[in-house]
Amino acid sequence: MTDDPRLPTNAPRDPFASPPELEVVNRSHDSRRRRTPLSFILTMDTLRSVARVASLAIVDAVGIYLAILVALESKSLLFDGVSFSANVDQAYNYGVFAVLLTLLLFARAGLYGDRGSRPGLGAVVSALFSVALVALIYSLIVGRDFSSYYIFWGTLIFAVVIIGALRALYDRVSGRILRAAGYRRSALLVGVGSHAESVGAALSSSRANPVEVVGIVGPAELDEAFGAQYFDELVIADPGFSEQRVLEIVDRCHERGVRVRVAPSTSELLARRAEFVPGSAVPLFELRAPVFDGADYALKRVFDLGGAVISLVILSPVLLLIAAAIASSSRGPVLFRSRRPGIAGVPFDCLKFRTMYEGAELRQHELEGENEADGAIFKIRRDPRITPVGRVLRRFSLDELPQLWNVLRGEMSIVGPRPLPQRDYARLEDWHRRRYLVLPGMTGLWQVSGRSELNFDDLVNLDFLYIERWSLALDLSIIVQTIPAVLRRRGAF
Repeated sequence: MTDDPRLPTNAPRDPFASPPELEVVNRSHDSRRRRTPLSFILTMDTLRSVARVASLAIVDAVGIYLAILVALESKSLLFDGVSFSANVDQAYNYGVFAVLLTLLLFARAGLYGDRGSRPGLGAVVSALFSVALVALIYSLIVGRDFSSYYIFWGTLIFAVVIIGALRALYDRVSGRILRAAGYRRSALLVGVGSHAESVGAALSSSRANPVEVVGIVGPAELDEAFGAQYFDELVIADPGFSEQRVLEIVDRCHERGVRVRVAPSTSELLARRAEFVPGSAVPLFELRAPVFDGADYALKRVFDLGGAVISLVILSPVLLLIAAAIASSSRGPVLFRSRRPGIAGVPFDCLKFRTMYEGAELRQHELEGENEADGAIFKIRRDPRITPVGRVLRRFSLDELPQLWNVLRGEMSIVGPRPLPQRDYARLEDWHRRRYLVLPGMTGLWQVSGRSELNFDDLVNLDFLYIERWSLALDLSIIVQTIPAVLRRRGAF
């Protein structure tokens, strides 16, 4: 077996990732073949994997312990007055079992994989839910007595925040170390047209896990690309490929130890909801409407009500300060009622803090030629109608806070597709309007995935992705990710 000169031996590698098993291209030696246990133990890849798993496990263990301690200490400060040292001891007693359970369930969820395959915050939230549930069931089985079950749900809330923040910090620090060492994940995109270009731009602009797109090629150019350069993974970014062609590409990549990924199309997202209909002469699958009803609706509504009430109570001083700043800086009402289509297109008054001078909406037709947004959306970076206070509010999305009242009234949800103004709604294509099958939200995948940096069709596809994959864990994940997205002010104007 000889080295293939097409693959540079000095290609940068991720010390936290498991690279391709073979550095050669030889069809008689498929990279998927099994290795002997001894060769696995002796490889440097194993040491890198152990370092990655150990460091992440330490991060998670510290996060769980801190979450338990903060939950106990917050209860002590508000209610029972237990000393800090007693809470430290109790957190240690609870923490031993909680850490072990967390590590096992996190490993099962793939949260200790390499950077390229490790799932994000949604998987962390889901795994932590499982940890809290298993711990509660175990405590009930062994007969543990609790004055309340705050320790479970309190720890869960703090664990989502603390572990989410620690893992984000870990990814950022390790990413900077890797970039300083000259490593960057590289990907070759296979596809044609604007869809492939959009996928490439999104991969390259990612801050948390950037990918160097080495090129975009068509199917006919794939053979030449394999021989011309090295890349870590191949992304199929063309929904028009035939199944046979996709299978050929996948097989050839696996023979070379190259990871293959697929950028889903809207039809593939729909297929996730397909249900088999038995008893037909031809196998049929039914695509049910993506609406929240029954237990899903009840769970989401309870979550919305609880979140809105708690947020209004906690943020009431901030709301009063904002209202005072608006009233003292420009003439007009503090609140602006924006008439927008809601679920099923039924209009409602979407509440916002006023960020523009009075009567500014009447001037929009004068500024249509300066629109900087893609598709149906209207956005201008330096809109002359916005007040100085309003510019600050918009920059940090504080103008959206009054929509908590819309949530209480059942007109909006905390998480969901953003409601568009009537002007934008009138410009939507028919397929865009599927996003109005559910309640609009205060935040959503738009806000945590690039916001104004993405083109409009990509934003609509994010709404579809949210609707198809909704879960309470996903809502919590989006809420947690909204805070750093707003602070970074990425794509907001």
